[in-house]
Amino acid sequence: QLQASGGGLVQAGGSLRLSCVTSGGTFYKYGMGWFRQAPGKEREFVATISWSGARKDYADSVKGRFSVSRINAENTVYLQMNNLKPEDTAVYYCAASSRVQWGISSNNYDYWGQGTLVTVSS
Repeated sequence: QLQASGGGLVQAGGSLRLSCVTSGGTFYKYGMGWFRQAPGKEREFVATISWSGARKDYADSVKGRFSVSRINAENTVYLQMNNLKPEDTAVYYCAASSRVQWGISSNNYDYWGQGTLVTVSS
């Protein structure tokens, strides 16, 4: 089970940190990802982090502004979002994979959180 939190309303240029806590599994073995879905659009990849945290990957649209991290002892993955833009407005989902160390495709992920809404005003 995954529980995402930390969303909210922020002005453009502001920051938010999303958290995703997992339970009921071996978190340190999961590749983790963040995805988002804006109104009227398909879900898209945002960031991924490997089991150890050594490998990270980002969508081009968020590189240099977002940072993904994890603390395995706390079963938690974070998404630090800086310099937010109105186009970052979306519901953000965390996801876990028991099959791959990291991945940019939603098909790689077995478990999904409920999503947390991020709204960036201009």
